[in-house]
Amino acid sequence: MGNIRGWAGQMPSTLRKIQMILQRKIIARQRAFGMKVAVPAFSGYIPVAMERIFPNKSFVKASSWNNFSDNYCCSLFIKPFEPLFREISDSFLKKIISTYGTDHIYFTDPFNEMKPQSSDPEYLKNTAKYIFEAMHALDHHAVWLLQSWMFNNNAFWKNTQIKAFLTAVPRGSLLVLDLQSEQFPLYEKTFFFYGQPFIWCMLHNFGGTLGMHGSSEKVNKDISHAQSKANNSMVGVGITPEGINQNYVMYALALERGWEKDQYNLTEWFNLYSDSRYGTHTHYLHQAWQLLRRSVYSYNGLKKIHGKYIIARRPSIHLDDSMWYNISDIYEAWSHILKSKCDIPHSHINEYEHDLVDITRQYLQIKFGQLYKKMIDAFKKRNYVEFEDLTDTMLTILFDLENILSTNKAFLLGNWIGGSHSLSTNVREKLIFEFNARNQITLWGPNGEIADYATKQWSGVVEDYFYPRWKLFFDYLRYCLHKTQPINLTLITNDILILVEIPFNYQRKIYPTIPSGNAYQTSKKIFLKW
Repeated sequence: MGNIRGWAGQMPSTLRKIQMILQRKIIARQRAFGMKVAVPAFSGYIPVAMERIFPNKSFVKASSWNNFSDNYCCSLFIKPFEPLFREISDSFLKKIISTYGTDHIYFTDPFNEMKPQSSDPEYLKNTAKYIFEAMHALDHHAVWLLQSWMFNNNAFWKNTQIKAFLTAVPRGSLLVLDLQSEQFPLYEKTFFFYGQPFIWCMLHNFGGTLGMHGSSEKVNKDISHAQSKANNSMVGVGITPEGINQNYVMYALALERGWEKDQYNLTEWFNLYSDSRYGTHTHYLHQAWQLLRRSVYSYNGLKKIHGKYIIARRPSIHLDDSMWYNISDIYEAWSHILKSKCDIPHSHINEYEHDLVDITRQYLQIKFGQLYKKMIDAFKKRNYVEFEDLTDTMLTILFDLENILSTNKAFLLGNWIGGSHSLSTNVREKLIFEFNARNQITLWGPNGEIADYATKQWSGVVEDYFYPRWKLFFDYLRYCLHKTQPINLTLITNDILILVEIPFNYQRKIYPTIPSGNAYQTSKKIFLKW
């Protein structure tokens, strides 16, 4: 999508081949189920070396993205009304279709978090027109699948610009994903995308973060709201998360809800979800899930929730824990899940243990956030005794978090790194893949350009990344307290980067891929402790 042109590479040719083989298998299976598969089209972004190959052509340097330096961004952009655009697009699409086949749906997002060269409606109209015509030239049944995400840039995309872009494509030949309808819907602002069909989507998750959160009431109600509007062009419901291995209940709700005209009774639906999830019908589990429904899954606001909690973020004195519910609800739900152990059939014990670890993890990180606020207050008031007590307790929480996560395979760093190793064919590839695996869940860039964006509360990450960061931060605050020096946030942030974060990316420590300890006993012990 043009956002960056390279980082932590180069990508070995063997990986490209493996991915192509895997993609072919996935697509064949999808089509066997009757699914329609979208394949990529050319968006206009090309390698900077193309400027050398075509010295007489005019290229536009793409805008910078998320503070990546020129070494890693920016690509070149060919204006879609230039003849070279059609030439490259034809070549690209022919290769895509010959490799993967086609269901006549092509995705491309020319300005995803990227600022167009001009806000002139005529320029934007021609850009969309020629991108679509390049698809249509090779496939007269082409439908352009477009994310609405770029229209979130309100400073650039006014209604005039949006209308010019969307209406440049024949109505029905553009299918828009309203990417985050559950929180920031664009279908009303854009008058139902000026008649273009769209899919109501629940984004929910950024970066595959693990915090429990969701907006069950809004999902339930807003789908009906969109469907009931006069002259609406909504054609479906979808999910667009950046990671699905968490908060399974929200994805089940959104996808099931898409088939129904009327709203669910969420009390009944959550009870049914519990019965299905654990293979048993129990009062304690119903109580647990009703508490979760009314707490973590009840968000209804405009704050951008990324599922990140203080415990998993780079230490600072200015962190916010994004709380909208009572911690007592989580503690009580946790209690009910523990009481249900004897009712779980063996066939569903894996689901039960996963959720037990997950809610233990959730409680501990919320508790950590509460103590963080008190710790900052104690520091500002120069209360030495309370500061020491709170920081010791917070480090203990990190220790307990590491212990509970190590009991379940879904929360092990070792499996993430092991998965990266399994793709390698030689030592060099193994090193590149492991570095990328570590960097993606930590710094996401050479210097933390998107630090903690895809953070994970996993065993191994807590022990060797979260714990050392907080320990170093506490030691620094303690030094400032005793020396009566003001905090230099730039200094401590740089120390954390140099002493903890970058070294973790280059470590080669071997982590377990098999759980250790007993999830139920460990969780119960932590429950009684806190």
